Amino acid sequence: MKFQKKLLAASLALVMLASAGCDVKEKKPGKDDDTEIEDTEEEEVTEPDETDAEKPTETTKAPPETSFVIVDNTFEFTINNFPTIDGSTSTKPMASAIKSLLLGMDREEADESMEFHKTSKSFEYLMSGEADILIVAQPSEEVFQSMEDKNFDYEMEPFALEALVFVCNVDNPVDSLTHEQIVDIYTGKITNWKEVGGNDEPIIAVQRNHSSGSQVMMDNLVMQGEEMMEVDTDMMPADMGELIEVVQGFDNSAQALGYTPYYYATSMGMASGLKILKVNDVEPNNETIMSGEYPFINPYFVVIDANAAEGSPERKLFDWILSPDGQKLTEMEGYVPARGE
Repeated sequence: MKFQKKLLAASLALVMLASAGCDVKEKKPGKDDDTEIEDTEEEEVTEPDETDAEKPTETTKAPPETSFVIVDNTFEFTINNFPTIDGSTSTKPMASAIKSLLLGMDREEADESMEFHKTSKSFEYLMSGEADILIVAQPSEEVFQSMEDKNFDYEMEPFALEALVFVCNVDNPVDSLTHEQIVDIYTGKITNWKEVGGNDEPIIAVQRNHSSGSQVMMDNLVMQGEEMMEVDTDMMPADMGELIEVVQGFDNSAQALGYTPYYYATSMGMASGLKILKVNDVEPNNETIMSGEYPFINPYFVVIDANAAEGSPERKLFDWILSPDGQKLTEMEGYVPARGE
């Protein structure tokens, strides 16, 4: 598949600033008024040309009727044909960036136009047809079993790398934990910070609910079959924002420990007063995640119904996210791309 690399590369930066787009269109039969471009010499120009596109426009609230052409001169995303995206809390910013770029929408408007139902629930929406494509963390085994039970065939490919990181109060003197120490803390074998080089204070080990994307990462990457100790429900926040708040504000002390996706902690505004711990003396960052040096790494995935037609908008978007241009946007948004150029 050929991509308009030069034009899109320039637009990636421009859209982040201006969130504007223009194009030439011709209506063709297809899903929800698909549009295609075949012969630009015979097309009626409905938006400013490339020279005029550089000039400021008076209207910025209403999205344009058509979008930025991105796929081999034959397909164009529009408001009418754009796939319904769902997924995890930590991947919604990526979805907003994609929609903003490909439709020339204001970033805030793109974000508000989508409802994300979190990791496990989003797969239910995909299976029911209420969502066309997911941008999502790895779901629990129950989700895979549900898809198998319903004979739902899916395509699932990694588009970014994610890491599970551990956070504690910035006043806590501990800067690094080993993998073994983390397991011992969450099984209840280690109960005091002094056992891992900290103050003589009890460790309040905050957890996530079992179906959350971060808990799936915790089970698969960290615990690896070890059973986590039971905790009170108030130490098992319903969403990632609540977990951060609990760790940050627990008794105004440095006792609490929690875990969260790296992207959420670094790019979605981790609460002040927290610090990210090293694991096995390796600091989690883009370089150590991409190289695999940091131990707790898991992909983010893009998922569609395997029976989606070859020319359908959801399959076009699936392919674009995995393309070099999609990976460029992934990196610009603060995620770690899963694929090199």
